[in-house]
Amino acid sequence: MKTNPFGMDPGMMNASPMLSWWQQQWMKGASPMAQMQAAWMESLADAMKFEAQFLKAIAESGEQMTACLKDEQPSTPEEMHACYQKLVKQMTDAHQERMEQATQLSHDFRKRLWEEI
Repeated sequence: MKTNPFGMDPGMMNASPMLSWWQQQWMKGASPMAQMQAAWMESLADAMKFEAQFLKAIAESGEQMTACLKDEQPSTPEEMHACYQKLVKQMTDAHQERMEQATQLSHDFRKRLWEEI
């Protein structure tokens, strides 16, 4: 018998694998609209993950720009230009990756729909 970490009924703890199996079987027989909605929600979650990655890249770029201006104190305009160009390249790469992932989302969504149908 499993230990009781959160005061859960021991019978429920032991039944958890059975409930998980039952839920999977129930979803297989659920209405097609519910399955299509689940596929749409998975695609939406992927899109949100990609946007979060892009926002992280923006934040990191902002931090690096602050470091260029504050900590390192570029002494010449050429050094400032090099720092700025490096950040622009990073942001361009991040945006290009974002766009590639966005175009892939529609293909993934169609694939999920066909799997559900």
